[in-house]
Amino acid sequence: MNFDTYCLRLLKASDHDAFFHLMENNQSRLEQFFAGIVAKTQTIDATKIFLDDVGQKIKNKTYIPYVLIDKKSNTIAGFIDLKNIDWNIPKTELGLFIDAQYEGKGIASKAFHLVCKHCFEHHGFHKLFLRTHPTNGSAIAVAEKTGFKKEGLLRDDYRTTSGELVDLLYYGLLQTDFT
Repeated sequence: MNFDTYCLRLLKASDHDAFFHLMENNQSRLEQFFAGIVAKTQTIDATKIFLDDVGQKIKNKTYIPYVLIDKKSNTIAGFIDLKNIDWNIPKTELGLFIDAQYEGKGIASKAFHLVCKHCFEHHGFHKLFLRTHPTNGSAIAVAEKTGFKKEGLLRDDYRTTSGELVDLLYYGLLQTDFT
């Protein structure tokens, strides 16, 4: 999947160094709401183990992570994952973050839209959803720009790294509503 000077592709085991550095450089921004990934990528060796596990989950179609590559510098600029996959509906939750140096340029919105299109056309999902903290204006803007509708507030739905239970906004997008 390509747009402008970027491409999206599956995360792979050989990305361990680049992915470790992406996580390390953005840890303070991600540790509260991407706690699982942050915890599993604290060292290069831990990142290798994490990516080996991810490879098996990709094969089993239980987790599908994409990296956003800046083709000019050949670096990972962001990450979008499909998690909590329910093939009976079929639906999946999307997560997204972009490296701090790429924020505010519209790149995340373009990448997110492209992954949503891929989810519907390639994977055959009927519904996509995301959960975000009410103060995460960037995620809300990306979701709404892509056509997601706010479906509700989930009270005490997530425990942050610091142990706090927080509310999350739930956004959904049906295949029939996607443009």
